[in-house]
Parts: sequence; structure tokens; C-alpha cells
Amino acid sequence: MVHPVNAYVALWRQDNRAMNSKRRILAAMNHKEPDRVPVMCQLALGHYFLNCSFSPREIWFDSETFARALVDLQKRYEFDGILVNIPGRPQDWTTNIRSSQIINNVEHIYWESGLETVIPPDDNPQTYQPGQTPLGRADYRSVDINDPATYRLPGYVWNTWHTPELWDIDPQADLSDPTAYPSWFTSALVKAQQLAPDVSVHAEVFSPFTHLMELFGYEQALLALLDEPEKCHRVLAVLTRTVLAQVGLYAGHAPDAILVSSAFAGAGFISRQMYKEFVMPYEDEVFRAVRNQGLKSYVHTCGAIGDRLDLMSETCADGIDTLDPPPLGTVDLAEAKSNYGKRFFFKGNLDAVNEMLNADDRTFEEAVKQRIEIGKPGSGYILSSACSVAPHVKPERLKRLALLAEELGQY
Repeated sequence: MVHPVNAYVALWRQDNRAMNSKRRILAAMNHKEPDRVPVMCQLALGHYFLNCSFSPREIWFDSETFARALVDLQKRYEFDGILVNIPGRPQDWTTNIRSSQIINNVEHIYWESGLETVIPPDDNPQTYQPGQTPLGRADYRSVDINDPATYRLPGYVWNTWHTPELWDIDPQADLSDPTAYPSWFTSALVKAQQLAPDVSVHAEVFSPFTHLMELFGYEQALLALLDEPEKCHRVLAVLTRTVLAQVGLYAGHAPDAILVSSAFAGAGFISRQMYKEFVMPYEDEVFRAVRNQGLKSYVHTCGAIGDRLDLMSETCADGIDTLDPPPLGTVDLAEAKSNYGKRFFFKGNLDAVNEMLNADDRTFEEAVKQRIEIGKPGSGYILSSACSVAPHVKPERLKRLALLAEELGQY
């Protein structure tokens, strides 16, 4: 069997005349010159809801429909890559529905479990207990980290699996055991790969720190870091094993890269010291596992990360996503490229609000041209919004990204 790393090296050694989207992003991730700067944006789910022919509930809960929506907009915008950022679902997921109704263009699904999911036409669904009260989370003061029920609490499940409960998984199963996962867990990834064989298809896992934040809830998790740091380390160790199991499952289908989503690890939430203590060691285990599978890893951390790029460089991550510029973040792409451009591949840096959603055409195009000019030299750059493309960004604007990359990003 050919090791994935050797297969990847062989791909980017091929003549650029045979370049396709998969090879283009592969070359950039390896700091090899493709034919042009690649383009790949993560789109908010609300953008798919507004711009695809499928219903929002089908996109969110049906794996094949989700994969088709990903590929439909990838083709429409001529993106070079796709991020599969929702786990697979069982084909019979609708059997768990008791009833549903649409109120003022918002769908309400009432589950047999008693929970209710509210699906707006342009934003992520949210799930509630009866009466639309918040879902339960673990209490860091009394949590039993060895009890499987801790990791079945609906607030944690909804915000990490994006389903109202863990369908088809034994309530006593250890989520760090890959054999506990149904085959459908990777079904959206597999379907996207089948539909877009020449496109760079990436899987996503949440970082252990994100799992911690979702287990306790954001305010309580931040308090736990101060009040019960040793307990947090024990919980993070358990959650890391869960993430490693998911990495192994995705890696079995050879995605082109695995993104580690770590949205809460920026300076807006935690200090450098907390990042070093509670984020780095556990994320690095994940990055190492991805590398050991012969795959590329990159990390998605929103907001202010300019003060911790040096710490990120001490991990095994191959790339960094988002790189929010001021005022949303603190990353100057030219400075980051100068200091860390040989260490990482970069993806992002276009301000998703001020340069994409709310900008006039001139501001948008000047921002894109500037990022291409800065990111292109030496390869290692993927043109992208910093964070997700907002639901109401005009499709015509997104189509301009590939056109500008073709015009200005040639090597």
C-alpha cells in the first residue's frame, strides 16, 4: 500500500498543466507552487440554507443532502476545497421526529425525546428542552468524568454532534472507542468525496478545549479553569481521547486534510498562559495523530490570535485558518507570513464582516487583491474569508474570489 504522504508528494510533482483543485490546495499546503493561489471558504450553514434548493432541515440532518449542498456551492463559486463540518447522520433520522410545524418561516421539529429544534431560514438551528428552556450541561463542581452519561447531556451533544441525542450509540459506550461509532459517522465526508473527486475535501473535529467549553457551557467552563484547573486537565484528557477516535475514523477515508476547530482559544477568551496550559498540549496530541496518519492538519481559532502564533508554531499543526485581521482579530498577514510563512500554510485573513459582508465592491476587491499579493509569494496561502462566510453575503461576490485568484494569483 502506498503511504498517503508519498501519494501526496507524487501528486504535486505532476506538471501544472494537469492541475486541479485537489492538487492546487495540496501544493499550497506543502509550500509548492501550484498554477495559482487556491480559493476555499467555509460557508455558514445559513448561506447553504439561503442558496441551495434543499430545505434547511435536510441540509442539517441528512448526510447525503448536506454533501450535495457542499458540492453544489463549491461548483457554483469554483472553490478548490470543501470542509465537511458536520458529522454524518443515520439515514432513518426522521423516525426520531414526533411532529413538526412551520411558524413564521421558522421550522420547529419536536423529537420523540421531548426536545425541540428550531430551524431559521438563514441561521444555525438551536435545540431546547420543552418550553424552549436551555439544554442541560455538566456542572464542573460535581461532574463525574467517568460516567458515560456525562457525555450524553443534551447541551454537550447538540453543540458537538449537532443532533438532539446520540442516535444509534449505546448509552454506556466509551466515545474514545472507535468501534462505538456507527458507520454513518463518516457518511457526509464519504459522499462529498464521491461527488467531488477532483476537489480537496477536508474533515473537521472539535479541539479538546472546544469540547470542554461545550460540556460545561462557556461561562462555567471559564470559571472551571480558575476554580478547578486539575479537574479540567482530567476532563481534557478524556475529551482528547474522544477526538483521537474521531480523527482515526475520518483518517480511514483519507480526507485531504483535517481541520481542528478551536474557536474559543483566542485572546478574547483566554490568556496566553491559559492557552499554553489548557489548549496546546491537548491539541498537539490531535495534530500528532493526524500527522501519524499521513495527513495535513490545520487549526481554526477565531478572533485575536496574533499574540500566540509563536505558541502555535511549537505544536505539530501544519496550517492555521481564520487569521482574523483588525478589528475582528489581531493578525497582520504580511507580518505573519514573514515570521511564520515557512512554518505554516495559511488560510483566511479576509475580514468576513467589514471586507465581505458589509463592504462595497471596491473595498472587497481591494482587500482580496491585497491578500493575494501578500499570500502568494512562496506559496503556502489559500485565499479565504477569515471566519465563516456570513449567510447574506451575495453569491456574486463569492464568485469573484476565484476570478480574482485566476487573474492575480498565477505563479
